[in-house]
Amino acid sequence: MIKSMRQSTLQTLGLGTVLEIFKNGKLPVESGEIIEQVFGRPDERGCLVISGANGIVGAGKAMQLGSRLEPFNVPVVGIDFPGVPDGINRKYQGLVGTFGKKGADRIMANVIRLSYDGGNLPKKLKEFKPRFLLEAIPEILDIKKNHYELFRKNFPGIEIRSVTSGFPGSELGVTIAHPAFPHEINKIWEIVEPEPSDITKLLWALGLVPIPVSDNWSFVLDVLFCGITLAALRYHETTNMPFWKIDKYVRKFIGPNPFRAHDAIGAAGANFLTWSCLHHLSNAYGQLFEPTAYVVERKESGQNWYPLNHFRPLVNWSLNDKEQDEFLSWIQGPLFQMASLLLYERRSHLSHINAIGELCAQFTNGVIADMRRTGPNSTIKRVESYHKLYPEAAKASWFPDVFEKMDEPDWQQLYVNAEHDGSTGVITIGRESYNSDVDSELNRAIDWFHAEGIKNVIVTGDFHLSTQMVGADTRDFFPALKRVEEGIRISSSWSKTARRLHDEFKVSVGYINGKRCLGGFLELLMHCHYLISVEDARLGMPEVTLPVVPGMEGCHWSFRKTNNENRDKILKLLLEGEQVSAKDAVGWLIDYAGSLTDSLQIVWKIAAGKDHGLLKRDVKEDALNEISFDIKLQPADNPGMEVARNAIIETIRDACSTDLVNALSTQAKHSAEFMISDTCKKGRIGTEFKRLMDV
Repeated sequence: MIKSMRQSTLQTLGLGTVLEIFKNGKLPVESGEIIEQVFGRPDERGCLVISGANGIVGAGKAMQLGSRLEPFNVPVVGIDFPGVPDGINRKYQGLVGTFGKKGADRIMANVIRLSYDGGNLPKKLKEFKPRFLLEAIPEILDIKKNHYELFRKNFPGIEIRSVTSGFPGSELGVTIAHPAFPHEINKIWEIVEPEPSDITKLLWALGLVPIPVSDNWSFVLDVLFCGITLAALRYHETTNMPFWKIDKYVRKFIGPNPFRAHDAIGAAGANFLTWSCLHHLSNAYGQLFEPTAYVVERKESGQNWYPLNHFRPLVNWSLNDKEQDEFLSWIQGPLFQMASLLLYERRSHLSHINAIGELCAQFTNGVIADMRRTGPNSTIKRVESYHKLYPEAAKASWFPDVFEKMDEPDWQQLYVNAEHDGSTGVITIGRESYNSDVDSELNRAIDWFHAEGIKNVIVTGDFHLSTQMVGADTRDFFPALKRVEEGIRISSSWSKTARRLHDEFKVSVGYINGKRCLGGFLELLMHCHYLISVEDARLGMPEVTLPVVPGMEGCHWSFRKTNNENRDKILKLLLEGEQVSAKDAVGWLIDYAGSLTDSLQIVWKIAAGKDHGLLKRDVKEDALNEISFDIKLQPADNPGMEVARNAIIETIRDACSTDLVNALSTQAKHSAEFMISDTCKKGRIGTEFKRLMDV
């Protein structure tokens, strides 16, 4: 029996646990087999139909799904009205940039476009044997329902999914697959269905991220995104602060630019969708969601929130502390109240709600993580302060009792989960960038394993919400730009967490299953006794390009695990910032790279104490005095990178010339001192700090 800290999000897809993936040595569903279940055998293969294929959503999904279905000879048939703007062809250059011209041409050749009049399907469509309809037509209920009947009449048994932003399935009469914007890039799909279906498993097998949500108005994403837009509008109506300025403050404290995002999506369509979601939510849940006059006006006009050729005034101003606190009451107050509704109705797994906020609505921290940081009492007080500013919201849906469970694992382990079978455990990380929340949750997972008596552990991504590991969340470094003590604290504490993987387990295995593992995440995983990867993953230490000095022991730990002949490769990795393929890093950075199946099986053999044939690369605890810096490097891209190279060389020299015990504090000091330098402040992190926080 498998025991876990909390339910794995993978289980919500009907795909079992992550530990079972390693025990079975394969994924729970393979793309080839699920393609056959949905679209039929190769000799009778049917097609995917996208209706409204020239619209923003339809064209984006035609590219995203078309690129993944083309290798399996599944045609994508796009249908739309004659004469509408050609949204599909506008995506061609994006395909070329990703797949090259030959690949783009091959994908486009597999996308067939047909016109229809809305009342009759084109006769030619039958030749392609439609098996799955993805409906992306306008948000008008009667039109949608008639559309489904038309397809069911012509193709009985066809699978139908609506991309609707707001209508629940109970209104539409079909299940939902609502994709997040931008549609050709974002992999998140909100899924509404009674049980996990083959369509959901198909999306997962194709490398997309389906997230089950309950069948309520606007699901999760549009409650959060339309909700924060509405909150910003209420603040505008009260203060007359211009939209661009409100966007700057929302971006500073929460993350997104709600008004600019509407313009980027296309104000005419986005304004209507926001009004539609808020209109139906207000009918169901009251004044908390009541659209303002601006929303009603602009859903008719389609006017941009930022005027064309807009420029910001040269004379700027800032809110004082009291005004900022009131601003947060206007923005966080309704957001927290709306989140209480999501929790009360159990609209999704808490990790799902949190991830949707981060990955789709562009929140810096998901709303659940934000409320956890705020604490239950302060969260409730923030909502109550909003009610004083906007008393009508106090009469609407508000469920403060949901915050009483904030100490439970579902709340406390939003990003990191742990599972074990009594002898072997797996830690899964479901966030693509490492931050202080992940660090705290990772420590709690390690503590839980100790309490459970688990000595062998695998550390990996979660096979669901996180498809890559891109390194540290640089916003966590903002305080370190001003105070060296903050830099030392972050570097030291994160490094101590990483060392626990090496020091506190009999066997630890890091596993890279995504498309890349960079920076802080690579530093974390290299602390495991063994590091295994799928062969097509890309590995790298891009800190020198930011520029910063690696802070999780990358400047000495990797050298201590590698013989002298290979240390020049680590130097180039650190000093050039280029990525290497996993298969080229075996023996000096990682221990094995192979196919997905082979690498899974090797990981399990190591973690379960079976014969695996790999030699453990021990960490040398004494000082390393023989490192040579006499290597040829590519020219630095800019002066800041050259300064960072010298700082990294000094860090390597000092951290390697002491013993393992003292190396941690040595590297932390170097990393922190570079963080407060002018070079760092003029680099990517300092520039981002100024852009986001200097309002």
